[in-house]
Amino acid sequence: MCGIVGYVGPRSALDVVVEGLRRLEYRGYDSAGVAILDGAQLQVAKKAGRIENLDKLIASEFDDHPIRGNTGMGHTRWATHGAPTDRNAHPHAGAAGRVAVVHNGIIENFADLRAELERDGVEFASETDTEVVAHLVEAALAAGARSLADALRAVCRRLEGAFTLVLLDTAEPDVVVAARRNSPLVLGVGEGETFLGSDVAAFIEFTRDAVELGQNQIVEIRRDGYTITDFAGEPAQGAPFHITWDLTAAEKGGYEYFMLKEIAEQPKAVADTLLGHLVDGQIVLDEQRLDPQELRDIDKVFMVACGTAYHSGLIAKQVIEHWTRIPVEVEMASEFRYRDPVLDRQTLVVPISQSGETADTLEAVRHAAEQRAKVLAICNTNGAQIPRESDAVLYTHAGPEIGVAATKTFLAQVAAVKLVGLALAQARGTKYGDEIVREYESLCAMPAAIAETLAAMAGVRELARDIAQAKAVLFLGRHVGFPVALEGALKLKELAYMHAEGFPAGELKHGPIALVEEGLPVVVVMPSPAGRPVLHQKMLSNVAEVRARGARTIIVAEADDVAARRLAADFIEVPRVPTLCSPMVTTLPLQILAAEIARARGYDIDKPRNLAKSVTVE
Repeated sequence: MCGIVGYVGPRSALDVVVEGLRRLEYRGYDSAGVAILDGAQLQVAKKAGRIENLDKLIASEFDDHPIRGNTGMGHTRWATHGAPTDRNAHPHAGAAGRVAVVHNGIIENFADLRAELERDGVEFASETDTEVVAHLVEAALAAGARSLADALRAVCRRLEGAFTLVLLDTAEPDVVVAARRNSPLVLGVGEGETFLGSDVAAFIEFTRDAVELGQNQIVEIRRDGYTITDFAGEPAQGAPFHITWDLTAAEKGGYEYFMLKEIAEQPKAVADTLLGHLVDGQIVLDEQRLDPQELRDIDKVFMVACGTAYHSGLIAKQVIEHWTRIPVEVEMASEFRYRDPVLDRQTLVVPISQSGETADTLEAVRHAAEQRAKVLAICNTNGAQIPRESDAVLYTHAGPEIGVAATKTFLAQVAAVKLVGLALAQARGTKYGDEIVREYESLCAMPAAIAETLAAMAGVRELARDIAQAKAVLFLGRHVGFPVALEGALKLKELAYMHAEGFPAGELKHGPIALVEEGLPVVVVMPSPAGRPVLHQKMLSNVAEVRARGARTIIVAEADDVAARRLAADFIEVPRVPTLCSPMVTTLPLQILAAEIARARGYDIDKPRNLAKSVTVE
């Protein structure tokens, strides 16, 4: 949620900041703005809507006096406090016009702070929680704070909630100052220039050397480097890392949308996630701060995640329980710490997060740590907060995912949870070494099966155009097909704004079948007749039930599943793979179906309304 860019260096700050904001559009936003310092002159431009609206504003209103300067910051806002309007767009300036601020997160005690400022005679120009920071910092400077950083430190000690703050001060035209608590912020370190960003995509064009800012830290950036302290002013350290992908990975590469490119990249995403995790017959993780005995002692597992990642957790439950006989619970991260789950030293909590900064999942990690549970994170972002606070980490090497709706990161997460299952089976001795190797080799065969499936999707695209105007779509699955059904429904909601629901097929008669009417598309994820013959027969009965009530049955099944083909109005073939690997192929047509329906309905599939890629507020 929200995108932040900061810059100090020899280039045009406006050009760097606006281009950085474009690369952060995937995070979701409803307004955009910039603040640039040209000496002691603060130049602010902001506009509701897309960055193109900001471009037009700058071209028209600043035509006679172009925005110049080498120090600046920019922001894309995802509205929380106050509607997405011009006056609520960031940056916000203090009453004296000396300080400007942009902000990601929520300041939970802003109402009390605002009331205090209003009693002192401060008039507010917006409805946002952010504006209180600009006024408080200006007040601290007026009261004698030695620098912008000192003033911000004093203010941050008063703030409650999660925030990234970036500020400019007309009295310090060659400095940008930022603060971080529970919200992402990373530095880019170039030659004679320094960057700030919510994500490394903001500055990947200029440098691949980065530093992750830690919790409750302040950073001052200048052309020649940076200084980090904590909120008390004591020297502190960030976490330096090198970005392993380059600018081309964050570009469309000839595809109309990022999401279409990312769907096509799924064979590589899965292959790269699996690469290097079997060494001398042993499953190894990326970061391991748990000893083998601690893994052997695990007697319960919680998968904790949100959205698409939650669906990968449901698949993990099937895998881990089958391979290790350890009971697994799958929890919505937003509910986890509020229901007082039973955790102890023998509990393993597995948070799954693409960004590694998902606020609800991060708080679940902290609750687990307080209860002395072990934490093994699955994450796609090196150096993010969730991995840093975990006992072990398995990275999904899917590369940057720009489309808001998850595709390749989901399949990479499915691969990763299988590696976690194998690591636990190995530690507990529930699988022999040759079985571990065989399961890993089966996983390594999946990129080819994914590529084969993607190559045969022309019929799905045609089907999508045919059902694009349907009122609703139902998705049915069983066993590992049920999480796939949920994921298919979520993708359709996210991209096409259609009513879509996923159900366990066996639950149809307990209520959902009342929704079935003549012509209603019902997508069925069919179990393998070879791998799950009993379940396959049950599913055929479920399909017959909805077909008898006039549903348009769209069946995703193995090519030689003759019985399913007879019941299908539309049949989508996928290759035969091991049952526990089947979500890696059955998910693919549902991704493409959702994307093509959204295109047919005229929607931007990379930037669905109201959604953000990285959800950094609870």
